[in-house]
Amino acid sequence: MSDYGTFVERGTVRFERLLPGPIERVWEYLTDSKLRATWFAGGTLEQRVGGQVDFTFDHAALTPAGESIPDKYNKDEHYRLRGRVTRCEPPKLIAFTWDASEVTWQLEPRGGDVLLTLTHRNLASRAEEVDVCGGWHSHLDLLGERIRGRVPQRYWKAVEEYERTYEQRIPK
Repeated sequence: MSDYGTFVERGTVRFERLLPGPIERVWEYLTDSKLRATWFAGGTLEQRVGGQVDFTFDHAALTPAGESIPDKYNKDEHYRLRGRVTRCEPPKLIAFTWDASEVTWQLEPRGGDVLLTLTHRNLASRAEEVDVCGGWHSHLDLLGERIRGRVPQRYWKAVEEYERTYEQRIPK
């Protein structure tokens, strides 16, 4: 299994990560606002179909000491995502809208570990695919570090590195 996102079809990327379990613990990192804010974004995620999604990204909180937010991302410092839950099967699956796209987080026990499969569908353009892949890859790195009880050593350097990598990996 590679940490890199793979394209199921144009506009749909899938990431897989093996995380330490149990499944309920990983579910908490996805659905509990305070835990989710340590690797992605805090805010509301109502665990029911039709439920509200209202995430606020606080990139400064994700930025390790010694790193600064690159100028091109300052506009997204407090980006707010609003959507709706489209599927909810605790503690195995939750899906929600993100603008015109949809994100699914699916969990599957694997012994003492948990396989997280993240699928982001309906990405409108190649530029959006590159941006989304760099972001998800970096956020999932943070999730892995946080759930293992480690302090992340980089975030923005990883975002920029992954965006360059996906720029090369994603067909034009």
